[in-house]
Amino acid sequence: MTAALAPAVLDATRWQARRRAHEERVDVWLTPHLARRRRGERHPVADFLFTYYSHRPAQLRRWHPGPGVELLDADPAEFGRDYRAGTAGVTLDTEGVRARRGESIAWVRSLLEATRGRAAHFGCFGMHEWAMVYRQTREELRHNAWPLRLSAERTDEVVEERGVRCSHFDAFRFFTQPARPLNLLTPTRETQHAHEQPGCLHANMDLYKWAYKLSPLVSSELVADAFDLARDIRTLDMRASPYDLAALGYPPVRVETPDGRAEYAAAQRGFAERAAVLRDRLLAAVPA
Repeated sequence: MTAALAPAVLDATRWQARRRAHEERVDVWLTPHLARRRRGERHPVADFLFTYYSHRPAQLRRWHPGPGVELLDADPAEFGRDYRAGTAGVTLDTEGVRARRGESIAWVRSLLEATRGRAAHFGCFGMHEWAMVYRQTREELRHNAWPLRLSAERTDEVVEERGVRCSHFDAFRFFTQPARPLNLLTPTRETQHAHEQPGCLHANMDLYKWAYKLSPLVSSELVADAFDLARDIRTLDMRASPYDLAALGYPPVRVETPDGRAEYAAAQRGFAERAAVLRDRLLAAVPA
């Protein structure tokens, strides 16, 4: 191993401080979620990342440093099967992880590269959320504990007037059957690499998914950064949705109006800029 490839060495004081800072950061998100779960309460915005994605709260809280770091005076059992004890400390078995999970790592990397290389589009105005309630009865609504901002009839009219321009399969698959023919595209899992684009809220929210799926080849801090972005995106997603969540402290972004659409697109551009940085960091963490 050359000096350039030698691992960074963290003494116990430094790596334990990093671990403690990570745990304190994510506890701000986890504590209210776990309290609601114990009470049997549902929150349509704040709980989404814990229910839609497969990464459990305990996994998000668990710290790992990523590759190229040696932790002095550490026990490999604290960090899991991918860590090995060396002469002075514990390091990630990067080659072992890549050998075992090479196919999935390559798939995620190719998706991130394809998304990064495509032009961003900002003309969807959040209609994917409206397409998920199109022509549904009150009982059929996913979040039927909360009212719609407009009447059911007017909600359907907005979808028909604006049309739907969703490129993200994992949003499209939740569209109601009558809404699907209204979409400009018909994304599938097989065409995901061809359709994913860096302006899409859900593609950028999914950076959290790709970060934890690439773990432990990416650090817990990077996973938390992606989670933080996904939380902010989810907030806009639901503020621009047809649901009235003002009572929860989420004033609407009225995408059925010109001013609302301008507000949405501006926020979407800001999220795309933040996501581009995270996407680059993820690609740098798993070089081809």
